[in-house]
Amino acid sequence: MPYFGNSYRYLILFVAFFCLVSVCSNYIIINFTFICMSEDTSETVLVNDTLKSIYDYDPEQKKYIMWAVGTGTVIGTLPTNWLVVNYGAKWPFLIAGLVSAGSTIMIPFAAKNSYFLLLFLRFLQGLAYSTDFAAIGIITVRWAPLREVASFIALLTCFTGVSSMITNSATGLICESSFGWQYSYYIHGFAGLIIFALWAGVYVDDPQESKRISKRELSRINKNKSAAHLESKAEIPYLKIFKSPVILVVWINAFFEMTAVIFFVTYMPVYLREVLKFPVTTTGFYVAVILGMNIPLRLVAAAFSDSITCISEKLKIRIFNTLSVGISGLALACIGFIPAEENLLSFACITTVMMFVALNVGGFYKCAALHARQFAHIVIAAIQFTKCLALFSAPSLVAFFVKTEPSREEWIPVFLSLGLAMFVANLGSLYYFTDKPAEWTGFEKETYTEVPVDEGKC
Repeated sequence: MPYFGNSYRYLILFVAFFCLVSVCSNYIIINFTFICMSEDTSETVLVNDTLKSIYDYDPEQKKYIMWAVGTGTVIGTLPTNWLVVNYGAKWPFLIAGLVSAGSTIMIPFAAKNSYFLLLFLRFLQGLAYSTDFAAIGIITVRWAPLREVASFIALLTCFTGVSSMITNSATGLICESSFGWQYSYYIHGFAGLIIFALWAGVYVDDPQESKRISKRELSRINKNKSAAHLESKAEIPYLKIFKSPVILVVWINAFFEMTAVIFFVTYMPVYLREVLKFPVTTTGFYVAVILGMNIPLRLVAAAFSDSITCISEKLKIRIFNTLSVGISGLALACIGFIPAEENLLSFACITTVMMFVALNVGGFYKCAALHARQFAHIVIAAIQFTKCLALFSAPSLVAFFVKTEPSREEWIPVFLSLGLAMFVANLGSLYYFTDKPAEWTGFEKETYTEVPVDEGKC
């Protein structure tokens, strides 16, 4: 068996990251291909004496296509979380990846032949997607040293932005090529099969059972973790977790920010194309840039969050969360008021919001990991459930206010209500967020010391 010395955890980290990217890419391809599909006249149907592409879905049909993946994610969250907690991430996540890849490859066939089969495949993509955050949580708990928690979470939660960046830019090029939009699904699906074959070969659920890492690396991974933290079969105090004010505020902040992220990922191509009037290819490029700029800032933010010791962890968490949820919420509320003619200003403002959102790795995510400790995977998996709700709330918000997509005025209440909700959610974090482990984690109060302030490192 190959030996990887002191860096095997990073191999695990990067393979897991690309698996997350694959699953996410498979379900968001349709967000951009809606534009290309409506312009595909290779298959038409007569509607009111007018030839219409069979792929030109009306807003109501699009809503159900989006809700299908949300329904699959909601239904799948609890059972996949149970599977990951009891059996580890390796096999449940592998099965999810194969289901995601297979259903993606079949979507062009379903789009051509059966709307209800298309909804079912989207449902399967949602089931597969429901494993993502459970996997992130268990990988972080098992493989991340406490001093690298933010960095692990930062990279693993970059998958949404990376997926959107790759998928939107690649799909834009494929749609404009001679291949057609269908090949975007084929390419993404087959890439997923290859990536998950790699996952099956390298991932191990418990570092203590792996022969591919050194004793030095194992010691680094387990440093300052309690016996309860290292116990993989510990009883989970679900009731205490769900009653914790700190965790509840974490979830509230996560929900509104996730709604904003889902809103951007889903409707940014539509807003840039229909309201701001950017060309199709340019739209794909700009979406990639907006989401891509989120990624390096996310990693830099994690590095700062993990390494700065001149201020307390609690203060860092509150600062990062205020920027990520509070300030970005205020900026989001302003976007709708920017005139359509000022499309570059809108583009800059949207980019700014997504850059601030990147700081959540040092905010509610880190609070969840440090407060819940060995049960962080439960809390982070529940953040996935807030993302499930966001898959419904974001399209519902748009469906309620936006009846004519090119009308900028109809988008104003969407930006305003969502932005203000984020700002209000952040206010609760200023009171409740902490870095101290909860009593139900089993950490004795006398053995826990807060990270000291070292002004020399500022």
